[in-house]
Amino acid sequence: MKKNTLIAGQCAVLFAALCMALLSSCGRIKDSAQDKKEKNERSAYQSLYEELHQEERLRNEALARYVRNASVHEKVCQMFIENVEGDTTFVPVEKKFIPGGYLFFSYNLADSARGIMRFTDSIRDWCYKNGEIPPFLAIDQEGGDVNRLRAVAGPLPSARRVADTMTLDAAYRLYTAQARQMRALGFHLNLAPVVEELTPGNEQFLEGRSFGNYMKVRTFGTACINAYENRGVGAVIKHFPGNTNADPHTGLPEITLSSERLEESIKSFSQVLRANPSGTLISHARTTAVDPGVPACFSSVWITERLCGSMGYDGIVFSDDVFMGALNANGYPPEEAAVRAVQAGVNCIMISEKRFSKPAAVLIERAKDDAAFAALVDASFEKIIAFKLRCGILRYERGADGGYEIVPSPTVQSVDARLKEFNEAKKQNVDLCVTYF
Repeated sequence: MKKNTLIAGQCAVLFAALCMALLSSCGRIKDSAQDKKEKNERSAYQSLYEELHQEERLRNEALARYVRNASVHEKVCQMFIENVEGDTTFVPVEKKFIPGGYLFFSYNLADSARGIMRFTDSIRDWCYKNGEIPPFLAIDQEGGDVNRLRAVAGPLPSARRVADTMTLDAAYRLYTAQARQMRALGFHLNLAPVVEELTPGNEQFLEGRSFGNYMKVRTFGTACINAYENRGVGAVIKHFPGNTNADPHTGLPEITLSSERLEESIKSFSQVLRANPSGTLISHARTTAVDPGVPACFSSVWITERLCGSMGYDGIVFSDDVFMGALNANGYPPEEAAVRAVQAGVNCIMISEKRFSKPAAVLIERAKDDAAFAALVDASFEKIIAFKLRCGILRYERGADGGYEIVPSPTVQSVDARLKEFNEAKKQNVDLCVTYF
């Protein structure tokens, strides 16, 4: 009995040992299979990474080549945004000077969405047929009193009313609906939002154009930027580094804040810049605490050192209108203003007139004679072309050699298809405003 029990025990031990060996073997097989799977996945990820890296390299090379091969004339023209002529069919005022962008005012807008679409399409079509770089199309669509599309688009309350009445999510949806309508109409840039904190020193000039206090500007301003950018409309925040109650259309604003208070006043800009807006518009204001006596749009301290330096901004820097009384009436004619703006770090010069050939000619000659100035022109041109690639005005096309070329984008959607998108977005826009206002 004891012998049988001993044998039984030995068999049990042997069986257990065999099971352990089998389990260990299975574990090694399992581990081996897992290792193989992980290696395959890593290999796939590595291949994908290398493919994406190669695509990025080829596109960067195409962009560098495009900048290198463009003429000085082409580069300088891209550095201007001017008012467009007409509202039905595009006819350039200066055929040899097609700007980087056109700015629309109310009188440039037809009385229907279809009419606006046909006009914006005619601009791109003319440039496509005549071998010109198509311009970006911009508009001031802040809301409230500054609402160019009020006759055709859904309602857009002022920034102040939005921040005081709507939730953050509702505001995002409102601006998204506006962006969809703008994009369907053919616009690529919105000169909004105003991200200046409302203070006693600027409230008479800004009024409802500001979202309000610092926290409201930071949160609602960021939501507004994200809504537009996510729907393919570049946001241009304004007016850095601020304004006063003096209207820059008629006078030169003077910000007399102390250094400490001035730093507080620009915190809203540093916060919303984290949302990476496509553009930042520089005011004409002078600040007594920083680079005194120099309008901000001519100040390398404000633009190159602060905005693009310590704040890390790398988008397009726009000047405010150089035809405003703030500059023209204070000894800065457009030709001189254009040079000084570029030297300070401005990439795109705004002119509310319909001609820019005279200041452009000055920049062209300067770039030919001054290598440092020419480098500034190249950098600005590259930024503007990169934006046009992002928003679909231009596109990368695969060449016969496997590389890329940059070419204008043809129309991809019919007017009827865009009208459908416009009307759907407009309905959402109206419904939101009915709920909150």
